[in-house]
Amino acid sequence: MIRSLARGFPMLLFVGLLAGCAAVSELNLVSTEQEVAMGTEFAAEVEREMKMLDDPAVEAYIDSLGQILAKNSDRTDIAYRFRVVDTDEVNAFALPGGFLYVNRGLITAAENESELAGVIAHEVGHVVGRHSAKMLTRHYGIAMIAQIALGEDPGLVKSLVANIAATGALMKYSRDAEREADRFGVDETHRSGIDPNGMATFFEKLQAMREREPSSIEKFFSTHPPTAERIAATRSYIASLPALAAPTRDSERFHRIQERIRARSGS
Repeated sequence: MIRSLARGFPMLLFVGLLAGCAAVSELNLVSTEQEVAMGTEFAAEVEREMKMLDDPAVEAYIDSLGQILAKNSDRTDIAYRFRVVDTDEVNAFALPGGFLYVNRGLITAAENESELAGVIAHEVGHVVGRHSAKMLTRHYGIAMIAQIALGEDPGLVKSLVANIAATGALMKYSRDAEREADRFGVDETHRSGIDPNGMATFFEKLQAMREREPSSIEKFFSTHPPTAERIAATRSYIASLPALAAPTRDSERFHRIQERIRARSGS
C-alpha cells in the first residue's frame, strides 16, 4: 500500500526542478499520505532507539491532553499520536505526520497543566505548519523523501533519529517556523479553554533554569530557543485574543501524574 504513495513523486520532482530551491523552502510538496508514511518510519526507529516510559497512566494522560489540543488545531486531517520518552531531559519533539514525543523531564519541570499544555501545543503547531516535512524536503529533496516514505533508506532514517538522540530534535527549525508554531500553539490552547499564558510562563521559567542548571535544558535551548523576543511576541498575540471566561490553568490529574513520575524515578 505504501508503495502507491510514490506514484505522485515524478511530477512533484518535475515541479520542484522548475520552481527551484527557494520554492521548496516555502512550499510543501509532500502529500499528507507521504508525510504520514515518512513519520511512521521515523517513529518506529525512535521507539527502537529511545526508551519509552512504560507507564500506561502517564501515557494515557499525555495522550488525552495532546488529543484535546490536536482536536482544536488547524490540522485535523491526520491521527495524532503522543508518547512519553523516559529521560529527565526537559524537551519534546514532533515528527512528520502527527507523531509527538514528550520527555518525562518536561512533565516534571512544568509548574502547572497550562505550562505543559503550552509546550505540547507548540509541538502540535510544528505538525500543523508541516515544518519537519518542509525542512526535510529542502535539505534532501523530493526523491530522497520518497525513499524515506517507502522505507527504502533506513540508513538516513537511523541517522536522523540519532540526531534526535544527540540534539533533541529531528532538525532545527527556522526562527519563522518557531514563531509560527508558537502562534498555532496559543490558538490551540485558547480554543481548548486552557490558559494560553502557560506557554510564555514556561519559556520564562526555562530562561531562569538555564542560569541555574544549564545542562538540564541544553537540548531545549538548542532546538527551541525561547528568546525574550519570542516570549514578548507570544504575550502580545495572547493579548489580541478574546479573553477566556474561566481558562483551565491546572488540574489535580496533572499533579497526580507528576507525583507518579517522581515516585518512579526516585526524585
